Amino acid sequence: MIGVPPQAQDSLALRDIHVPPGPPWWPPAPGWWVLLGIVCLIAIAGWLLYRRTHGRRAIRGRVFAEIELLAKRHADDDATYAAALHQLLRRAARRYAADAHLIQGDRWRQVLAYIPVDDATLDALMTLDARMYQPHAEFDRLQVQAAAQRWLDVALRRMKVMERGDV
Repeated sequence: MIGVPPQAQDSLALRDIHVPPGPPWWPPAPGWWVLLGIVCLIAIAGWLLYRRTHGRRAIRGRVFAEIELLAKRHADDDATYAAALHQLLRRAARRYAADAHLIQGDRWRQVLAYIPVDDATLDALMTLDARMYQPHAEFDRLQVQAAAQRWLDVALRRMKVMERGDV
């Protein structure tokens, strides 16, 4: 060391390095805001999906329970059972034809055919008209009940959640 007295070296001693304070926890960085937004969107989408499927299941359950109740209530009277089942179908069909409670015959079959079910289902549902008014008409309760359940199941799947007021 040329020309530096030993006392001057001691006076040049450096202090320790001080690290700056860490970033504050609030407000979060933009990436955290994006992540929070994505989590919120996923939560809302999950809630809407749950509500939609739960609502559909609840409505389908109520309709099928009503069919079973009608079958038990009118176990001895086919004509009354046919009329009650027919009324339930007409209530559901009003979503597809405003005059569904008034029409008969081929026009009623067209309204029923609006829901994509097989011809055997439509034929079974058309026997409800005959059984209501003709005491000795051919009527297979189990077949008609199964056909009504199939038709209502498809009809309820096609309805929007907001339309499901009074089925």
